Order: sequence, then C-alpha cells, then structure tokens
Amino acid sequence: MVASPDQEHPKKAFGWAARDTSGVLSPFNFSRRETGEKDVAFKVLYCGICHSDLHMAKNEWGSTTYPVVPGHEIVGVVTEVGSKVQNIKVGDRVGVGCMVGSCRSCDSCADHLENYCPKMILTYGSKYFDGTMTYGGYADIMVADEQFIVRIPENLPLDGAAPLLCAGITTYSPLRHFGLDKPGMHVGVVGLGGLGHVAVKFAKALGVKVTVISTSPKKKAEAVERLHADSFLVSSDQNEMQAAMGTMDGIIDTVSAFHPLVPLIGLLKAHGKLVMVGAPEKPLELPVFPLIMGRKIIGGSCIGGMKETQEMIDFAAKHNITADIEVIPIDYLNTAMERLLKADVRYRFVIDIGNTLKASS
Repeated sequence: MVASPDQEHPKKAFGWAARDTSGVLSPFNFSRRETGEKDVAFKVLYCGICHSDLHMAKNEWGSTTYPVVPGHEIVGVVTEVGSKVQNIKVGDRVGVGCMVGSCRSCDSCADHLENYCPKMILTYGSKYFDGTMTYGGYADIMVADEQFIVRIPENLPLDGAAPLLCAGITTYSPLRHFGLDKPGMHVGVVGLGGLGHVAVKFAKALGVKVTVISTSPKKKAEAVERLHADSFLVSSDQNEMQAAMGTMDGIIDTVSAFHPLVPLIGLLKAHGKLVMVGAPEKPLELPVFPLIMGRKIIGGSCIGGMKETQEMIDFAAKHNITADIEVIPIDYLNTAMERLLKADVRYRFVIDIGNTLKASS
C-alpha cells in the first residue's frame, strides 16, 4: 500500500505559498514529516526574505514547482528532537539556511562542503529523499536533519541573525576561502544591499581595509559613517575609479544586475581576486587581456558548508554582527516583495512569523 501524503507527512503545518507565476503569496495548509530519529523540529519565530525567494515565487529561474513556500533564513526554538540527535535539545535556539540535505558520500560532503554536493537538497522547491517537495520558512514549524541545523548563540538576536544564514555565509565564505581575511589587506565590496552590507561588517571584523563600490553616490554616508567602510567609490566616476586602480587585494561582487567587469578588474593589484556572489540573469562580458596582464582571477562562491556556516554564526556572535533589518508582519509579505523588487529596503526584510502567522481553520 502506498502511503498518502498525510501519512508520510502527518505534522500539520501552516504558511504562505505562491501558486503561480504572479508570485503572489497567500495562506497555505500543508504537512511536514514526523520528526525522525535524526531530525530536529522547531517553532519558526522569524524568517528573512532573500531576493531568490522573489525569483522562485515568480519562477524567473524556470525551476519552480507550485505551490512553493519560500524562505531559507529560518530561525526559531526547538520543540522536539529525534532519538539519535546528539548536540541539540528542546528549547535550543536554532536555524536552517539554504539547504536541508546532501548525499554525504561525495568528495564535497567529505570536505564539509555540502553546498557543492551534486545532490544538495534546497530548503524549499527541491525533492527530498522521500520524493516529496521541500517547503521553506514562511511557515509555523520546520523539521530538518540535525546535520543541517545551525545553533544560534544566546547573544545574537534571532531576527537580526536570520539573514546571516544566507547573506552572511554567502559573503563570509569567500572572504575566508580566497584568503581575503588578513588584517591590513584591502578588499572592495560591490553593491551595498542585503549581501553587501553584511560583507562590509564581516570584512571589517576580520581587520581588512574595506572600500564600498556603488553606482549610487547617496550611499556614501551610509557606507562610511554607519557601516564604517574605510572608503567609497562611485563606479561611474572615472576619476575616482582611476585613482583607485591597482589598490585592492580582492573584491566581493554582490550585484545581481548586468554590469561591466573591466573597471573592477582594474581596481585589483596583480594576483588580485574578483569573487562573484551575485547572480545576474544575463551573462556578463569577460575580457581576458586584463586578467592575463596581472595574473588576476575571477571566481565564484555559493553559500558555505554546514561546518563553516556554524563557524560564521559563532564569529558573528563574537563580533556582534547582525543584518540590518526591517521586521514585518506576514500580512505585509506581498507589499514587501514589491518593495524588494525596487530595492526599497535597508537591507533585509524579516517576517515576524512567531507573532503574526496565525493558522487558518
């Protein structure tokens, strides 16, 4: 006998889902699996809104299966643990980021880089091991394998910590992996949005000199006075860009819109590294000559493995790093998505799930 979905997933859940390419989200009843022997179940208190949630809700990447419950910056308090869970107990503050599963047998998994596993299972919109679709954190409860649970230190506020599970690890990991974490180095951050503002905070905490590179002169005060960047460049100002040529050890490029790479490559010292973490929908032009002349590198980076994600959260707690957020009730969700499309947020929306999401009958 084949089990019905409710027999396979008997834990009643309630959230908000998009049902078609309009991307409009509305209340949605569904089911989570029962807490397995290695699973952790938790009450969701906050969930950040990532730009990829907007892309997925509207199927702009062509991979969405409806209905989709977005959300991969999920934090809350543990309500139940399986019999073989070792390091987490009821009442702990925890989070789930962008992934909830991997094969655990490939080289990437062996190196604690589950994020590069060919069979990585995304927190929402992926098929889980049992063949069911994964649902994200715009919901009242979450169930995940202990290996994909992050412990949130007591001194980090949960709302400000939530976006670190995506935006935080997306910028922390390349700073570490590409060696742009040595005090005295000079690192550029392109774009001052959800990713960029967190990149500045981590880079400063690592002791490097930080220059924010933006198309908007209006962001200078924000970058220098509030986020304590050391300097600011307007990327369209040729005099400013010319004066800064050859001064940076590396650049973290967080921009998801089409933009020229040649001016950024010019800012790098010889052997410098330009690391892409934004994902423009159209291919960028890649000029080879400027790379050859300075033995420069363009690379990419995608979130981080679970070991490094925990390291990032612990580092954030030690240095009091949180995302700058605007907390919203669930009923404001569609308005927030419209504002996100216009980049009208400083710098991350976080949904107050615990206080504002009420289950429908």
